[in-house]
Amino acid sequence: MQNTIKFFKDKKNQAPIARLNGVDYKGYLIGKLPNKFAFIYNEEQDKEGIIHWFNHKGLTYVEKLDNPWA
Repeated sequence: MQNTIKFFKDKKNQAPIARLNGVDYKGYLIGKLPNKFAFIYNEEQDKEGIIHWFNHKGLTYVEKLDNPWA
């Protein structure tokens, strides 16, 4: 299976978006990464972090979540 990727901007807030095999990823500058980035797991709070991402042209792309509080 061949991987497909398409880059575009979100019309609502002009954020860079990448669609990789049908999954949307939001692009972040290194200083603007979410707090959950590279955070693996906290047993006391039962919280998981972002451990999968990819870099392209100076941005770090993490999977875009529909939940604004996640």
